[in-house]
Amino acid sequence: MSERLPGLGLGLDTSHTPVEPRPSSVAVLYRRAGAGVEVYWVKRGKALAFAGGFYAFPGGKLDAADAEVPVRGATGEEAALRSAAARELFEEAGVLVAEGAEALSPERLKELRKALLAGERGWGDILKAEKLELRADDFRAAGRWVTPPSLPVRFDTRFYLVEAPEHARAEWWPGELAEGAWVTPADALARWGDGTALLHPPALHAFQVLGGFADEGEARARMTTPPFCPGYVAQRIEFQQGVRVMALETPTLPPAAHTNAYVLGNGELLVVDPGASDVKQYAKLLSLLSGLKAEGLKVAAVVLTHHHGDHVGGARAVKERLGVPLWCHALTADRLDFPVERLLEDGEVLELAGDVPQRWRVLHTPGHARGHICLVDERSRAAVVGDMVAGVGSIVIDPPEGNMREYLAQLARLRDWPVTTLYPAHGPPMPDGPAKLQEYLNHRALRESLILQAVTPEGTTLAQVVSTAYADTPPLLHPVAERSALATLEKLMEEGRVREESLQYFRV
Repeated sequence: MSERLPGLGLGLDTSHTPVEPRPSSVAVLYRRAGAGVEVYWVKRGKALAFAGGFYAFPGGKLDAADAEVPVRGATGEEAALRSAAARELFEEAGVLVAEGAEALSPERLKELRKALLAGERGWGDILKAEKLELRADDFRAAGRWVTPPSLPVRFDTRFYLVEAPEHARAEWWPGELAEGAWVTPADALARWGDGTALLHPPALHAFQVLGGFADEGEARARMTTPPFCPGYVAQRIEFQQGVRVMALETPTLPPAAHTNAYVLGNGELLVVDPGASDVKQYAKLLSLLSGLKAEGLKVAAVVLTHHHGDHVGGARAVKERLGVPLWCHALTADRLDFPVERLLEDGEVLELAGDVPQRWRVLHTPGHARGHICLVDERSRAAVVGDMVAGVGSIVIDPPEGNMREYLAQLARLRDWPVTTLYPAHGPPMPDGPAKLQEYLNHRALRESLILQAVTPEGTTLAQVVSTAYADTPPLLHPVAERSALATLEKLMEEGRVREESLQYFRV
């Protein structure tokens, strides 16, 4: 992503209207184990558009047919959402929670599950044919969560606490899910702590509650009243321990409308890329930091990944409000009109004291911007990557600031470090960092091939190159694509495969 690319005259609408959340249901399946409980969790496949690679509970969006299934003890939306939870639990975990299900053999349950997943039989048809009845009391309300408005896919999700019947045998089948297993809350939280299991706020809260399970009623009461969650939207998002994200509205390139500010640390804190210049936006970040300060945490510095406006818009105000220094690379400091107290260099380590100390290694990663840096956690190898990759939209390489050859080299460097989870400036995190970085390298290689093919020995203009090589891109975005195309042509010229004369490009 980039700043608004002055002079392009795109006329793009940068206003942000959140998408409407879709109704959905989640079943938190648990079983008693000694003095506590175990919970069945699943790992979502990395190819899934929403929360790919995250650990979660069986669940999904409400289907129209769910409302046609009767649920004893509930009507209307409450019945439909419980029906969806029961269906998703059966599809994803193989556990059928319904009156009469105990009489079905394991083989019959597998047959029914296969038929449901294949679309050969409907959910209501299966229940009716097998003389099964859903009961509201088996799916007890345990909270409601709404996806934050910054994300392109949103859900309004009801959570239900479900105790596994004695006859139930949870089983993960390969498909959309990458894993499925019983886990103690303590083990789940330990993996969240070391960054090997990413959790969204609802799952994190559920595990924190169930870690102190006394009885179901008390657990449901706590699950239903999470802290920092006005209007069912989480205000604290900590996908792994010590990596908090807050998406702030900024004037960035669509389809992105936000820039992620990160708050790193478990005692001493770094605030990375407070990019919103609107006081109403960065006030949300200051409110988060105020709450953390009340809990004994302290901001050490503001850090910038690079100088683009959607990354530095609120930096001066935030650093002055907090009374802390600003740190960035020297080539970023040269582009700012306010003081920088510390220049960061490639390879140095930023140490943060705390209950769980952190060490963030600085990597100078030019290509998108000359002073661009990434921060890599030495313990988990999670990486805050600024505009190296994007979870929403794409990355523009805009000469002369941008350099395609350097950008590709830094993508490969991050891939080979290796990093684990990527935390980008725009969009959600990417749990399989090396695969995402290789995907970017493959995409750029393919685009380079198309650009080279578009250049003729007789001569081709930049506009003609873009028209041919970016035929899959909406014409409205061709002025943006032109900048990355120019960066690729400059790389090809450096390699001696293309030459330029009088604004014409010739294949050598």
